[in-house]
Amino acid sequence: MVPRPALEVADIFRDHGEVWRRANAGHVSLDQMKVMSAIERCRTVALGGHVARCENCADTVIAYNSCRNRHCPKCQAAAAKEWLAEREAELLPVGYFHLVFTLPGPIADIAYQNKAAIYGLLFTAAAEATMTIAADPKRLGARIGITAVLHTWGSAMTHHPHVHMIVPGGGISLDDTRWVSCRPGFFLPVRVLSRLFRRLFLGKLLAAHEAGRFAFFGNHAALAEPRAFAAFLAPLRKTEWVVYAKKPFSGPQAVLAYLSRYTHRVAISNRRLISADEASVTFTWKDYRVEGPDRYKTMTLPTHEFIRRFLTHVLPKGLHRIRHYGLFANGIRAASIARARELLAVPSRAKQPEMSATAAADEPRVLPRPCRCCGGRMIIIETFARGCQPKHQPASATAAIGIDTS
Repeated sequence: MVPRPALEVADIFRDHGEVWRRANAGHVSLDQMKVMSAIERCRTVALGGHVARCENCADTVIAYNSCRNRHCPKCQAAAAKEWLAEREAELLPVGYFHLVFTLPGPIADIAYQNKAAIYGLLFTAAAEATMTIAADPKRLGARIGITAVLHTWGSAMTHHPHVHMIVPGGGISLDDTRWVSCRPGFFLPVRVLSRLFRRLFLGKLLAAHEAGRFAFFGNHAALAEPRAFAAFLAPLRKTEWVVYAKKPFSGPQAVLAYLSRYTHRVAISNRRLISADEASVTFTWKDYRVEGPDRYKTMTLPTHEFIRRFLTHVLPKGLHRIRHYGLFANGIRAASIARARELLAVPSRAKQPEMSATAAADEPRVLPRPCRCCGGRMIIIETFARGCQPKHQPASATAAIGIDTS
């Protein structure tokens, strides 16, 4: 069993969240308030849970329910595991590439006030640029599939919106008759991608402004006026936008390992926290400007600034941070992958047989983790509601764990 970190974001929120909310009253969104509340209550008696007993040694534990909030550092492992199981069946036996599309600083500044609109444009422009260049007969001449993941943070939790894109090294020919592979170690020209991404994004941004989709406050209030906004965009049409192509993955399993780390990541994991006191929080961060072991550093922030930075990355309700395009678009994914496998002359993945309703009903409910003493199955013997105490108690007062059993 993986030991619980000595310090968690939840501990910081429980100790300092109420004071921070009072100090920032009127400046905290409802979405941010809900995230704070969910993290504070996660895997505590407030959410209820289960009591489980080992079928071999009778060791008993209390398992509190998780909040399942997508911003909670403790809840993403289970969500990632379930999501990855679905993606594993869709992997193609080809090389995969990793692209990163980053918004320039001035756009990132206005994105914070218009998250849903501008993050959506970031996804759309990046995907459209990649599929357009890939379809060009002078480049790849193929229809490709894309899995894109939005991150809005840098390692120090500063606002840094960018999209990570995972793409197979090839696609289905435009006439649907063959699989077209890219050159070994090379997918698409980064500079060409960057300039098309810039043109597409700025065009979509201007159209969205004309349609009245943005709101501007504070230092950016003047950008609501069309001329001011056009002047704001003018320098950005000439600067180079960052599109980064990382080394291709070594194989499908490496793709899965990467996705397991990136798809359900939050602004900071509990493992990076070092210490916290009444005034500050210290954590590790990675300085990407430095090569080698010296890039790993520590940072100490005032507690209220740490909370502010964390909540900067709360996404609006309904905004999907994982999206699929081209061959992997939700409506056509199954048929596209089947066709790709046919063209690659590899068998389709056999669908796993589903357990019948009767068999499922006969099986006892078990915790996802084995017994900490002997490795046996932990059978759920009691369920208790939110805010209630369980009737069965473990022999040890410390035998309470946080596991998502809801």
